[in-house]
Formats: sequence, C-alpha cells, structure tokens
Amino acid sequence: MHDDHNHDHGHDHDNHYSDMQARVKALETLLTEKGLIDPAAIDAIVETYETKVGPRNGARVVAKAWSDPEFADWLKRDATAAIASLGFTGRQGEHMRAVFNTSDIHNLIVCTLCSCYPWSVLGLPPVWYKAPAYRSRAVLDPRGVLAEFGLVLPEEKKIRVWDSTAELRYLVIPERPKDTKGMDEPALAGLVSRDAMIGTAIAGSPEALS
Repeated sequence: MHDDHNHDHGHDHDNHYSDMQARVKALETLLTEKGLIDPAAIDAIVETYETKVGPRNGARVVAKAWSDPEFADWLKRDATAAIASLGFTGRQGEHMRAVFNTSDIHNLIVCTLCSCYPWSVLGLPPVWYKAPAYRSRAVLDPRGVLAEFGLVLPEEKKIRVWDSTAELRYLVIPERPKDTKGMDEPALAGLVSRDAMIGTAIAGSPEALS
C-alpha cells in the first residue's frame, strides 16, 4: 500500500528533447557519421553521466543537508530555493521537494505517466526509470520493486511513493550512514548514489569506499 501518492498530472510532460539533449543528440550523430566515435563509446559516456557525473549535484545537496541542520530545515521548507542556493535549478522552472528518509519511512520516486525527473540534481534518468514496468510496479508493489534492486526493507518500515510531475520533482534525502562523524561534505557526497536519491538504494557506508 502506498502513501501520499500524488496524481497531479494535468500538464505537458518531458516527451520532447531538452536543449541539452538535442545538442548531445546532434553531436553524437555528427561524430558517428564522421567515423570519429563508436556508438558503444557513446553508451559508456552516457552511463558515466547517468551514474557518476550527473548525480554529483544532488549528492552535494544531500551532504550539506547531513552536515548543516539549518540547510536541512530550509530544504524541508523550500527545497527549490535551498537547492538553487547551491547553483542548481530546473531548466523548465519546475519546483523541487526534498523527501527525507527516516528510521520509520523510506521514500521512492516514480513518474507514472512519463519520466519527469529532477534533471538539475540527478543528471540523466536511468533507462529503467522510464520503463513502464518500473512506473506501474513502483506504485503497486514498491516493496517488491525495491527487493529486485537488492534493497530489502524491514516490514515495519513504511514506503512512501512520490509521483513526479513536470511542475514538481522530488529528491530523496537518504539517511546518513553510521560511522560518518567527522567526515566533510565532499567525503559524505561520495557516499550518495543516484539510486539513493531516487529511493531504490540507500547511502553507502565509508567501509564500502575503502
């Protein structure tokens, strides 16, 4: 059973290329036609942007929230402004809402009608985020979906599913891992994956980095 699942979808969706996507596509086509780049190399670059480079902005937001209680409070009250203060804003003027994982609640983001996604903090959406199977099952059986991602949550932990729209995008603030006292923000950001900020994973532990 899902909670607070929002269906405010009367809007124009992300089914068209953004400026950046269009430029990337044009460049990719040109380079491939000239024989200067292998499409497989493009796939590797895209994967890097999906999982490493793109989400670093969101990871900075999370690390600051973990380190700075005043920023965390601002993020809860007005995530759009708090995130913009770090230099990250949506291209289409969309608003952001930060949802905080706790010992009692785990948050999961989905976009049931298309693939609205917090580009400004997470970069490119992963392929599975756009897949109809994820979009429907994340709502109907979030616990089962998370288990397939390798995240098995205790039965007593509630899962709250948030439905992104073109006007409102969500960012999950994972729980801060144990044994991270004294770590600075850049080190903390290194524990935060893209998937943890969508809700299909939790933040890593310091030992996992060593």
